[in-house]
Amino acid sequence: MLGTVIAASAAALLAAPAAGLLAHRQVRRAKLAEALRITTPNGVDESGFVRIGGIDQWISVRGDDRSNPVVLEIHGGAGASNHVFLPRTRAWERHFTVVRWDMRGAGATFAHGGADGQGEFTLDRLERDAVEVTEHVRARLGVEKVLLVANSFGTVLGLRLARNHPELYAAYVGTDQNIQAGGRERAAYDALLSRLERAGKRKQLAEVSAMGPDRTAWSAAQWAAFSKIALITDPLSAATMRTVVMGSLWFSPLHDLRGLRDYSRAMTFSESLAPEAARVDEWAEGTAFRIPFFVFQGDSDVLTPDSAARRFLADVTAPVKDFGLIEDAGHFAAFRRPERFLELMLTKVRPVVTEAVAAVAA
Repeated sequence: MLGTVIAASAAALLAAPAAGLLAHRQVRRAKLAEALRITTPNGVDESGFVRIGGIDQWISVRGDDRSNPVVLEIHGGAGASNHVFLPRTRAWERHFTVVRWDMRGAGATFAHGGADGQGEFTLDRLERDAVEVTEHVRARLGVEKVLLVANSFGTVLGLRLARNHPELYAAYVGTDQNIQAGGRERAAYDALLSRLERAGKRKQLAEVSAMGPDRTAWSAAQWAAFSKIALITDPLSAATMRTVVMGSLWFSPLHDLRGLRDYSRAMTFSESLAPEAARVDEWAEGTAFRIPFFVFQGDSDVLTPDSAARRFLADVTAPVKDFGLIEDAGHFAAFRRPERFLELMLTKVRPVVTEAVAAVAA
């Protein structure tokens, strides 16, 4: 639901950049590309298109040791490929083999097929795609289960995968965890109204008030407007957008200027999923999970507050469940504080996954 916000950031970066900035960008991108090289004897660095759901979809597999647990990332947005954050999450690949998938409507998948080549574009279609991707990864890497890690919009899809396909996944990890509650969840809405009122932002206050708290009644444009206002009026979120999101976009070694334009177009294209996602009721779909369940949330998230995620987690039943707070972080918490996210993965998640694998082997 962040399409317009990130698309606008990409557009700003592409607005007639000066020659000096382009030269600096090239130097920085070259250094980051070098840092991303995987040279370990048992490492893996593969990427390419795989036929998923009737269209070509981009999948990359990276890690320093193939024997590490396999993570499948379900990215946010919708339409916001996690490949731009790869330099920030390089350390994760020393402990996990990370599969990054540009789902239909995102990243290289969108660039390859264009808007007319994305086919059916619904949450149900994305879920079926994700199952196909998972089966491809299991066969390609020779593993029984993969670790499901979803962020932001991806958590809407991630919950369905974890709930409906426990035979495929070793555990679920949600960060920037979305809780829609069929339109009833209003913590972020109420907090934004209070913040705008305190700041005397009368125009924005009127705009948000006119939307009303029921997100199921919002259009895709209203979803985008809410996200934009929430992020730019919060100092921590605004700083994260500048340094983490825009910085990652601008210096991504995987994206030339054309790639950045395609990234922006994909985000705008994928906004159409926001109204469908808003109608999801997590409690109605089920709080019983047959796999370990973790939520790692930023302590200052103005879009997906930790209070909503905690309420849902309290009602979850799972073999293991746990919550971790990522300090000094709002939305994009795992990418603002990748070292803290990795610490939570290593201390809370990996021991559970490793123990389960050992039990099956015995």
